[in-house]
Amino acid sequence: MEQLGRVFKALADETRLTIMALVFRHGPLCVCEVEQVLGVTQSKASRHMRYLRDAGVLEDERDGVVVNYRLPERPSPELSAILVLLRGLLATRPLPEASPVLVRIRSVRSNGGDGAIPEPSGGATAAPTVGEESKASRAHGGGSGRAEGASER
Repeated sequence: MEQLGRVFKALADETRLTIMALVFRHGPLCVCEVEQVLGVTQSKASRHMRYLRDAGVLEDERDGVVVNYRLPERPSPELSAILVLLRGLLATRPLPEASPVLVRIRSVRSNGGDGAIPEPSGGATAAPTVGEESKASRAHGGGSGRAEGASER
């Protein structure tokens, strides 16, 4: 029963519910992907992913220097029932547009990069709103605006 309590505590947070919805829709995610999609700091993304992992809701798997978090391969019957229900409940949850960000990060990583979103080459980018500028600044350590093709929330 203690494990069940940890699971529900882990799921009692809006950011962690959003992370779970992203994992259900997009599969395994690393901290840098969550950081970029949600517009949160690396430490906040890492802390939430670790909390979900420690509760048994996600498992981690190292891929070189990158740690991906995924649904458990062999969840307990209780956790399995919770995950099935949670997937249904989160299916219609509005989420930030993740696909373009994930495609860019995974493309860079597959070509030997560290997963950071590259600056767009050529072409105009839409000017970010004030809120987006501050998120982009935090995510890039004071860098410039959003990457090309990134959509607003």
